[in-house]
Amino acid sequence: MIHFIWVGLVAIAVVAGIFTGNIVAVQDALFNFAGIAVDIVIGLVGVMVFFTGFMALMEKAGLCEKLGKFIGPVMRVLFPDVPAEHPAMSSMALYFAANILGIGNAATPFGLKAMADLQTLNKTKNIATDAQCMLLAISTTSITLIPVTVLALRSAIQVEGSTEIVGPVILATTISTVVGIGATLLLNKTKKYNLENIIAREIAAGTLEINEDYVGKDPIKVQKI
Repeated sequence: MIHFIWVGLVAIAVVAGIFTGNIVAVQDALFNFAGIAVDIVIGLVGVMVFFTGFMALMEKAGLCEKLGKFIGPVMRVLFPDVPAEHPAMSSMALYFAANILGIGNAATPFGLKAMADLQTLNKTKNIATDAQCMLLAISTTSITLIPVTVLALRSAIQVEGSTEIVGPVILATTISTVVGIGATLLLNKTKKYNLENIIAREIAAGTLEINEDYVGKDPIKVQKI
């Protein structure tokens, strides 16, 4: 979808430039900002490579498991349906750590791994569990203490004052995370979005897909007519 949006914006700019007689200015802006974009990307490479490598070292050094145990009490409150020793706990801990550090690109692989681990606790293929919804809510609204990517972008453009956004970012992301968690917990308890009710509706409609990779002890058994 984002590709169509960008193509649409470019097309609108070109058409507007033609009809207003400013097509030369549009062309100049296109080439000038293309060069600026390259400079910004190159500046980001070093930062992203460092933190991606740092996360890989943490994983190999076993720090992920220790991190998971450290934030275990909070994780157990947010994810009561996930066993404490399940691999998803470590995956989610690493994912949250990367998001808190503000390195979204490095966090993405860990987020995918966490969601895949949680899927082994999902009785269905086509319905997200409460834990998966909570993971998505937290990842979307994640508290960010060090917005590395934004700081790198601002540093590439301006040297002074590039860190002045840290405070507002912490405040804004903390509020968004609290709201996201609260909304998820609230919706999980409503009749429409309650997991058991959704499963019951899917069974009644005959559209439920059973997850064969489910590792729990109480899989869903649907009677075949």
